This record gives sequence, C-alpha cells and structure tokens, in this order.
Amino acid sequence: MNGEIIFDYADAGDFVKKHELDALETQVLAAHETLHRYEGPGREYLGWLGWPLHCSREDVDKIARVAAQIRERAEALVVIGIGGSYLGARSALELLSHSFYNQLPREKRGGPRIFFAGCNLSATYLAHLWDLIDQQDLVINVVSKSGNTLEPALAFRFFRNMLEKRYGKKGARERIIATTGEKGSLRRLAQQEGYETFTVPGDIGGRYSVLTAVGLLPVAVAGIDIAEIMTGARRGCRLYDEEKLTDNPAYLYAALRQILYRKGKIIELLASYEPSFSLFTEWWKQLFGESEGKDQKGIFPAGVSFSADLHAMGQFIQDGYRNLFLTTLWLEKPPQDLEIPPLAENIDELNFLTGKTLHHVNKQACAGTIMAHSSGGVANLKIIIPEMTPRCYGQLVYFFEKACAVSGYLLGVNPFDQPGVEAYKKNMFALLNPK
Repeated sequence: MNGEIIFDYADAGDFVKKHELDALETQVLAAHETLHRYEGPGREYLGWLGWPLHCSREDVDKIARVAAQIRERAEALVVIGIGGSYLGARSALELLSHSFYNQLPREKRGGPRIFFAGCNLSATYLAHLWDLIDQQDLVINVVSKSGNTLEPALAFRFFRNMLEKRYGKKGARERIIATTGEKGSLRRLAQQEGYETFTVPGDIGGRYSVLTAVGLLPVAVAGIDIAEIMTGARRGCRLYDEEKLTDNPAYLYAALRQILYRKGKIIELLASYEPSFSLFTEWWKQLFGESEGKDQKGIFPAGVSFSADLHAMGQFIQDGYRNLFLTTLWLEKPPQDLEIPPLAENIDELNFLTGKTLHHVNKQACAGTIMAHSSGGVANLKIIIPEMTPRCYGQLVYFFEKACAVSGYLLGVNPFDQPGVEAYKKNMFALLNPK
C-alpha cells in the first residue's frame, strides 16, 4: 500500500465493459466542468468543493482550542443535531476512537463521554440519556444551520432548560456552544445569550458539512487530530480534481455506479468488515440518498456489516433478485490484530488456523464473499483504505463527496437540494398546528 485510498473495480469486469466506460468519458468531463465552473444546478451549495483548501488554519485552531477547554472541564458532551449535523461527527468518532470510548475510564479516554441527541423524537431515548448524565458536568453543542429543525430544536429546549436550572443563566451560557448558520433563529439566540459559536458556511449543505466545525468540534473533543483530517481532505481535493475519467478514482466510482444503474442495478449495498464503519455507512446513505433520490430516479443506498450480515442478508445477496451491487470498504491494516491460539482438544476443528490472525481470516472472508457474489451475478466494487487514520478519514470523506456530486450530474438531478424532505415536514406541522 502506498498510503492512498485505492478504488478497485476488477470484480465488476463481467458486468461493465471498457466501451461502456469510454462512452461515459464525455459525460463525466461535462459533469466535471459544470461542477468546477459553478454552473450546474445547486451551484450555490458548492462551498464544500474547495473547503479543505480554503479553510483557514485559524478556524481549525479555534475548534481545537475550544475542544481542549471542553476536554478539560466537562464530564459529558451532548451533541444535538440530526442528519448531516451529527452523522459525520459520529462516523469519525466510531472510526477513529476506541470501539467502547464512552465505557473507558476517564484516564484512558482523556476527555468527556460524548452522546448524541436531537436525532429522533423519542421521549424514552431523551429521558434515558438524561438519567445517564444527570449528575455530570455537561457541555452542550447544538448543531443546526437554521435553529428551527424540529428534532434538534426540541431536544435543545430540554437541555437548555436543564442547564439553566442547574447552573443559572450565566453558568448555562458557558456550557452551550452553537454551531449554526450566519442567519437564523439559533444565531439570534446565540448572540442574545452570548454563547460560543461556530459558523456553518452558507454555501455548504448539511450532508457535506462534516469537514467544517459541524463535524470537527465533537471529533476534536474526543482527542482526534482534526488538522490531520483536513490534511487528508486536502489530499483528496488534489487527487480527485483530475478531469480524465481513468485518472480519477472518484469519477470512476461515479461512472461505474451509473453504468450498473442503467442495467437495472438500482440498489447499492455498502459493505464493510469492521463494525466501526456502521455510522460511516449511515453518513454515506444520507449523502447519496438525499443527493440522488429525485425525479423518480436514483440508486437506493443501503448498508451491510460483514461477516455478521452474511448470516442474515447473505442468502438474499447471493440468490435473491438481481437488482443490486456491492461496494466494499476494506481496511487493509486495522488498528489492532490478534493471533489465533491453539486449542488442545481442537473441539471446534479450527486448529489449522493457529498462528494466523483474525484480520487474515477476515481478509479471506472478504475475498471469498466477493468471489461468491460475483459468480452469483452481483457486481462488486472495492475501496481499499490503507489504515484508519485521521488523514485517511478526511480523504475518504472527500472521495465520496466528489463522487456523489458527479454522480448526481450524470443522473440528471440537482445533487445539492432536498425538496422531498419538505413534504413530510409540511404535513407534520399541519397536523401539529392546525389552523
């Protein structure tokens, strides 16, 4: 491995022909030019495109400084947000910190436990979270571009009320951080109350915002090097700026998805072999689902966690309806590995694996699964991540953001709006507040 993320589509060779890729070259170039000339639909939300290059060192330093203060004083940080306001941060925390971060003793964590609220309307969830952190010194990071998104706004009401009762107005003010837009109700409240604030750039939509303070502040509170995340994202900016299809892995991924889609493969399963990818998969699902699912078009994004789901979904993937393809996230070097010990009585008949590592077994499970699914009529794409470092995380995020933008343009939709989301909101508020 050369330290870069690798896109491998060798196992899609029976499903995609070279002449099909060649035929898409002109369309990909047109999508690239539309994107980089800021001429396409949604161009007002292209701030993410050059953000890793334009984000100032001062901005990153301020996030790191505030995060250090939270790490020093707080026993728990509650991040209040929904969708892009929390999925990116949570994905980074799962991938880049200990699998059981919140269960570790303080001296091993080095910072507060981190919880998430405002991502549902469950009273039970909120009450149980309250029970867990009621006696702890809290800091709240409320994340909302507007401030009036229902789920986080209601959760913030509860937590703000709790903090003001416990610490008074002044004490609560010192424990609330607002990550919000340049305008809106939350910005006005933050100015009125004197909260510490971070700005979500107006030209960056929520699902593209993980590399801003939206994602970086909670991640920094966990002690993760956010400067390295941005270094990886900047590397992604440069790598995935190539116009030529065959020289740009992000564009190749986008093009292959479109070819498979046009052949009736309308579901993409993002598969991983490490449980720590579960929230990254949720972030990816929002990115592609909200970007492409328009005008009765789009690939439905779903996720599976192997090898667990091989015992749950494996049968359908292997023998079910042939309307899906897989993209596998493969981590080449996991943070830790374990050597398999011998068993004297060999009751499980697995002593032939003695001395090998669990990662070796996982790798063969991945290879065997791809072979089986390919022979069963399922196309397989593969993204190989050398190791899960902050730098690789930043590059991976940018890979998918760039691929998603181009894929949306190839599909003929605006990949930066979400008009369908407003339909349920309109109905919900009409039911909640009938005139």
